Amino acid sequence: NGVLYIEGLEFLKKMLDEDKRLKSLCIEIARPGEKKRIIPIKDVIEPRVKIEGKIGEGLTLALKGISVITCGQIVGFQEGLLDMSGPGAEYSSFSKLINIVLTAKVADGLTKQQHEEALRQLGQRAAAYFGQAAKKIQPDEIEEFWELIPRINLPILPNVIYIYMLLSQGLMHDTYVHGKDAKGLLPALLQPSEILDGAIVSGNCVSACDKNTTYHHMNNPIIRELYKMHGKAVNFIGVIITNESTMLAEKEMAAEHAVRLAMCLGAQGVIISKEGFGNPDADLMMICSKLEKFGIKTVCITDEFAGSDGISQSLADAHKAADAVISTGNANEKIILPPMEKTIGDKTIIQQLTGGSPKSLKEDGSLEVELQVILGATNQLGYEKLSVKEI
Repeated sequence: NGVLYIEGLEFLKKMLDEDKRLKSLCIEIARPGEKKRIIPIKDVIEPRVKIEGKIGEGLTLALKGISVITCGQIVGFQEGLLDMSGPGAEYSSFSKLINIVLTAKVADGLTKQQHEEALRQLGQRAAAYFGQAAKKIQPDEIEEFWELIPRINLPILPNVIYIYMLLSQGLMHDTYVHGKDAKGLLPALLQPSEILDGAIVSGNCVSACDKNTTYHHMNNPIIRELYKMHGKAVNFIGVIITNESTMLAEKEMAAEHAVRLAMCLGAQGVIISKEGFGNPDADLMMICSKLEKFGIKTVCITDEFAGSDGISQSLADAHKAADAVISTGNANEKIILPPMEKTIGDKTIIQQLTGGSPKSLKEDGSLEVELQVILGATNQLGYEKLSVKEI
């Protein structure tokens, strides 16, 4: 009757038997409104199962309203937290989901990269495992996402492309496309249906506030909105994925290829989103300025790091061509998070997380932190309600 039952011991035994990199594993449920805090969070995944066809085609069944969250020993300092109630819950849509939280300890001797991989793959396997439970269930709702065919010969509507910047800097700042690390990929055109079907997987430890979890990739709101507008307000002619290198020559090459590809497809307008901040700001401005140089109207989506007072320089790079920018919030804004009745994970980790400090954890269990410690708070896909306006 629409209720997912989890045989906890059976599931835990299966996961531990399959992966000797895991030393221990426990499973807990965090529901909306409960006084629970989850910390530190590695990734969030939506449970799904493929019914027919290959990725981007056929039929995929998704369990909506729930997620799998991987938690446990910290991988890197740029991981985050989620409050299921209180003021912090308002900054993350994940607080509205029923979250299946997997808290893992990894085997001794693993490198940080092996540690990250073990947790990432645990979350993917678990989400697939839970999704299998619904394989024979009739869905309550069906959404169609069709293969796009560029309609350049129809000048009535503008041709719009989405350039999707993927964090790909190495050192646990990785994103995977069809199982391949994005840092080795040149810009490429993807069908948006592939992305919504799970072609892109998170594997990074970037600041929690603007991290694109696997759940964000699976439910990218920019892609979904462009699908709605396709044939009505715009001709949505595809998604160009591009990497975010740390090397200047590679940045220039990626920007050049992305812009050339957009021009070949007849783009008249482009929306760009990025992941991370600082170094990726340069990639964003490089792509934007090149597009505008060729007369392609460009909108950039980014969050800001403008200091707790909101008056510092908010981006590491800027260009006069970037004159249409949507802000998803100031990640340096301070917030007090009240104590919770239960912490899943380790509350003392807040001292090590970006946005936290050794003084963040108060005696009563409350936290004084920046928004950047809250998972998804300033997500640069526009997934949350937070924004900024100039006054």
